[in-house]
Amino acid sequence: MSKLMRKSDTRAFAQVIPQLSLFAATATLANLAFLNVHKSNWRSSLPVLLLALFVHGSLSRFFFGIAGHELAHKTPFRTQALNDFFLRVYSFFSWFDYVGYRVSHVRHHQVTVHSDEDGEVVLPQGLDWHGIRFILMELTVNPGKVFDVVRSMVFAAWGDISHDGFFRGEWLVRILPESNEAVRREHSNWARVVVVGQVAVATVFITSGHWFLVIVVNFGCHYCNWLLLLCGAPQHVGMSPNVADFRLCTRTYTCSWFPAFLYWNMQYHVEHHMFPAVPFYNLPRLPEAIQHDLPTATHGLWATWKEILPILKRQREDGNYVFVPRLPVNEGVRVDDSVIRFEAGQEEE
Repeated sequence: MSKLMRKSDTRAFAQVIPQLSLFAATATLANLAFLNVHKSNWRSSLPVLLLALFVHGSLSRFFFGIAGHELAHKTPFRTQALNDFFLRVYSFFSWFDYVGYRVSHVRHHQVTVHSDEDGEVVLPQGLDWHGIRFILMELTVNPGKVFDVVRSMVFAAWGDISHDGFFRGEWLVRILPESNEAVRREHSNWARVVVVGQVAVATVFITSGHWFLVIVVNFGCHYCNWLLLLCGAPQHVGMSPNVADFRLCTRTYTCSWFPAFLYWNMQYHVEHHMFPAVPFYNLPRLPEAIQHDLPTATHGLWATWKEILPILKRQREDGNYVFVPRLPVNEGVRVDDSVIRFEAGQEEE
């Protein structure tokens, strides 16, 4: 555990520098594609522009809450000033409320998906996979969600945290009470930095004749949510609320290197909840040390969602249904007031 918890500036830089460079590269390509659209060639150039925006948004969407998550844990960099610096960089570009998130995420780890105690993830998570509107918005943009994020940040800059954004307003009011003046002040100061900074950057782009950069820089992290959803939703969807065992309320899966890179290895989510002090780059090694305690993980996003979709379907039919993974043989696990025993793959309550 001592080795697994060891932090490294070099390994953290190996994550943030390529990811920030990828953001800059795809933003540049999208802008060049836009500049190449003319009346004479729009039939061929417009699809290229849309493809460039799709790629840029799909990759940049991981800035919003994913990069900030691990940096908020203060585990990637050995030098804490670097954790704080890059947390602010990612949070600025994605309009991310890292101050409220830090407070909320402590609660999320202490009382994971417990009703009325964890406002960060509330189970069951309803995902309308059969809705065409839902699918189209995940593949393109959900204007309502973008508006909510911007509006909540603007109001927070004036000290009003009651509006829904990344979190529900009522949850923020609960975890950032007025009595905690220091955190409230830090929260509003960060909101002012984001709002004033984003307006300043947008003004420079517009007045210099490069208004399209507002789309790919100021709002580049707020569209094409599909890949983030595929990677992030498995964390808790379909699992058991109100249990103390992370193996029952959290899911681990494995995937190829590129989604894992974008997702900061959070596919190892059971392990992350068990040992949140382990940096993300060491999480792939952690299952080897605690394999005897872990349920079997699915391998690949495709296999993971083949498992999840029937669970979601059954939850639509039965609101009380939860997925209970098969745990190591002959081990009893307490769920609410009942004990579920797992013997040779069979469940008996």
